[in-house]
Amino acid sequence: MSKYAVEPTNKERTFADDEIIVSKTDTKGRLTYVNDVFCKVGLYTESELLGQPHSIVRHPDMPRCVFKLLWDTLESGKEIFAYVKNMAKNGDHYWVLAHATPSFDSRGGIVGYHSNRRVPDRAAVAQVERLYAKLLAEENRHADRRQGMQASHDMLVAFLREQKMEYDQFIFTTIAEAA
Repeated sequence: MSKYAVEPTNKERTFADDEIIVSKTDTKGRLTYVNDVFCKVGLYTESELLGQPHSIVRHPDMPRCVFKLLWDTLESGKEIFAYVKNMAKNGDHYWVLAHATPSFDSRGGIVGYHSNRRVPDRAAVAQVERLYAKLLAEENRHADRRQGMQASHDMLVAFLREQKMEYDQFIFTTIAEAA
């Protein structure tokens, strides 16, 4: 039995190229704003989402180390782009190219996070999916979840070092190569 309330269906949902999924969270990652596209694609109502952790749409195929990288980057005050496979309320999945940024108060303190997600490049998703599968396999190889995440994070850092690029560069190189 999965730890997820809904099992993945392996059925993909899509959204239009001119649509943008938008959300805002507080500093703990709890949703404070979702737009209509987020609700439509994820099959949730606004009231079901607000106050929930953003991880409510986390798909089990996503390696946790990618989220560690994302949160570490945001908490350091920087923006990040990432490919993410999310899961709708019924177990369907949808891929996004996410652009996440910290939101600052007038003194420069982080008060929350904002994310816009667009339709991803399909060929780039195929490349990213292969990397994510390797990272997830490394995570799952370890009985201890923290050790697994650290091992996959180390694997991701080594991969990026070998490619001589940061994660964002990898994302945009993948898009360019797929074009």
